[in-house]
Amino acid sequence: MDLNAQIALLKRGCVSLVSEAELAQKLSSGRTLRVKLGVDPTSADLHLGHAVVLTRLRRFPDLGHPAVLIIGDFTAQVGDPSGRDSTRPTLTASEVAANAKTYQDQAFKILDPKKTELRFNSEWLTPFMRERLLETLKRHTVQQLLSREDFKSRLADNSPLTLLEILYPLLQGYDSVAVKADIELGGNDQLTNLLMGRKMQVDAGQEAQVALTEALLIGLDGVKKMSKSYGNAIALNDPPNEMFGKVMKVSDELMLTYYELLTDADVASVRAGHPMKMKKELARTLVARFHGESVGADALAYFENTFSKKELPTDLRVVVMPAGLTLSEIIARSAGAKSRGEARRLISQGGVKIDGVKVLADDAFREPAAFVLQMGKHQFVKIEVTAS
Repeated sequence: MDLNAQIALLKRGCVSLVSEAELAQKLSSGRTLRVKLGVDPTSADLHLGHAVVLTRLRRFPDLGHPAVLIIGDFTAQVGDPSGRDSTRPTLTASEVAANAKTYQDQAFKILDPKKTELRFNSEWLTPFMRERLLETLKRHTVQQLLSREDFKSRLADNSPLTLLEILYPLLQGYDSVAVKADIELGGNDQLTNLLMGRKMQVDAGQEAQVALTEALLIGLDGVKKMSKSYGNAIALNDPPNEMFGKVMKVSDELMLTYYELLTDADVASVRAGHPMKMKKELARTLVARFHGESVGADALAYFENTFSKKELPTDLRVVVMPAGLTLSEIIARSAGAKSRGEARRLISQGGVKIDGVKVLADDAFREPAAFVLQMGKHQFVKIEVTAS
């Protein structure tokens, strides 16, 4: 692949690149580059938003440049303030260790472990805090650290901003010094941290890394960035049929962004295709990536049989309920809604069917009964009401 084609592939869907000329120089140098991505294991699950930057990282080993995946077991206990309007909850060392294990397992669904150097930043940040922090602080001003827009907003709102959060960019920046990164990837809310890494490398006598940032993937609500806390995420560990169904909820317009950021497909060809066909192919592709090709095909068949051909699933979950519960209570207990209030709204909006018939009343089931309950478009369960 020639240089221009490499740059086009590596730039696909990126938001910021500092700078393209430096990237071209590094790629044409003939040496093996070290491409860094740092992730703080602040929760147990990765979602498709994380998969965006992991997908780009995977492209570099395909071009002969190994990936350096840094698990931020030290920085996770500090909490990255990027894009935050409040302080992140503090995690214990044991919580971070447990999350780090699940992060590795999920990240290697995308990355090739044989082409990935896995590091933990406690390896160098623990001695850094003891031996080099004071010298580093002399090189950076309070004005420089507080010039970030997220810090400005929190100060203006009188929202607490801890000294550890202010130091976070220095800690992430030192990661780049420690692994001698040539290129660093991150979400677009990470740009300030990546640029800090460039400055700290120059201070350490290294060549400045290229900073390449990603768009933040919009979640299922079509408004906010994908986040588990917003309830709009598609987790990498979601069951196959659930993952497929969630992808099918993405709008036609947002589907094009998912194709661009999560696949290597030609977006112009996708745009020219039928939206439903293209969306099914996107869902199949993503399920296959995280669960296997045959599972992806099975999820497509399940979706088409259940929703396109109006056939009921053959492996319905059976839930036994006592008599006397209302429909909204049954829905909430069946995990079809997070609360009775949400279940009642689903009923009033026509999103609940019993044996294929829409139900609008939140009545109680006082006698033994058995029926198929459909909650929304993609959730089916067999309910057995028993005598109390």
